[in-house]
Amino acid sequence: MTFNPFEPGFADSPYDQYAGIRAQGRAERTAFGTLLLSHYDDCFVLLRLAGTSVDDRNASNVFRYQPPEDITDRMMTGNERRSILGLDPPDHTRLRRLVSSAFTVRRIEQLRGRVRELVAGLLDEVAEAGAGGDPVDLIARYAFPLPFMVISELLGMPEGNRDELRGWSHKMTLSLEPAMDDATARAVVDATEHMVHHVDEAIDWRRRHPADDLLSAMIAAEEDGDRMTAEELQVQVILLYLAGHETTVNLIGNGTLALLCHRDQYERLDADPSLDANAVEELLRYDSPVQLSRRIALTEIEVGGETAQPGEMVMTLLGSANHDAAKWGPTADDLDLGREGANAHLSFGSGIHHCLGAALARLEGAEAIPALVRRFPGMELASDRPAWNGRVVLRGLDALPVSLG
Repeated sequence: MTFNPFEPGFADSPYDQYAGIRAQGRAERTAFGTLLLSHYDDCFVLLRLAGTSVDDRNASNVFRYQPPEDITDRMMTGNERRSILGLDPPDHTRLRRLVSSAFTVRRIEQLRGRVRELVAGLLDEVAEAGAGGDPVDLIARYAFPLPFMVISELLGMPEGNRDELRGWSHKMTLSLEPAMDDATARAVVDATEHMVHHVDEAIDWRRRHPADDLLSAMIAAEEDGDRMTAEELQVQVILLYLAGHETTVNLIGNGTLALLCHRDQYERLDADPSLDANAVEELLRYDSPVQLSRRIALTEIEVGGETAQPGEMVMTLLGSANHDAAKWGPTADDLDLGREGANAHLSFGSGIHHCLGAALARLEGAEAIPALVRRFPGMELASDRPAWNGRVVLRGLDALPVSLG
């Protein structure tokens, strides 16, 4: 057993492969030229380990895609735009502090009432779409629109053409995948340029018309005389915009599918509102929207019983860590909405790069998923083959057809 995301059936469920990898040892060197960690404790340690980097320019042991000549310059320009996801201290520390000063837990919590309004309105639309007994695609009707509208309102971004913006963001996140071909590279470059133009226009408007929103707060953010440059602001806004809905779409979609495949837990959530917060943690653990993360050794480090040399990229298989029986016990592969300690999952990463939007994702999940279940207690899958997106890093569904019951 070796890590092979191209294996038939992997997109439907990678967890059997993960179990086989864990059974063989703590670490393996993959065909991608990286060291792979699959056990919870090893992943947790690496994600918090000093002397590591998230800047891919420090990696020497990975294959680097060479784009065709017609987009080389455009890709190089794009690669110079670095978000906090790909920055190390002190740059990461500085930018994260400035973004965090605007993106506060208090600001997120103030959104709860508005999220409930949006949930109620979208559920009405779902009910209307399924009133005649026709299947309803929950991704298109619910899992995507909700986080998209929430992050748009939070940032103060013009909503624009929702389908067009979804297409751009969906293509941009293909750059996170371990393999890329020329057609994908062209799609990523085109989508990025469209998104940059959209965000630049929004920033320019907000500079001239500040309001009580996150974008205005980020423009004004200053600490000890330090402010973000125009390019830094642009890149962090794009990151929040993409991350603010792409991964939450997967949380709602993956979580709903997991419940529909475990009817006892679906009914348990329907009956017990006290489970709402913990249910989201367990759903994040059970089928994580983010399956893979990485660190690059800056010095010689010991991880997973192996030695990583400077420049060596080490991958953490988050989806596997979240199913490690050494951490979660003999029920690691079971869905248990009442699981004690479910929030110890690694779906948001760990350490200084822990997901900045974790509080927002938790809020949206806790409002969206239980409300859906209680509105449609008889909901069932309308297809025995959900349409997975085939992604290795951002695992999610392209469609989830259901009958409302």
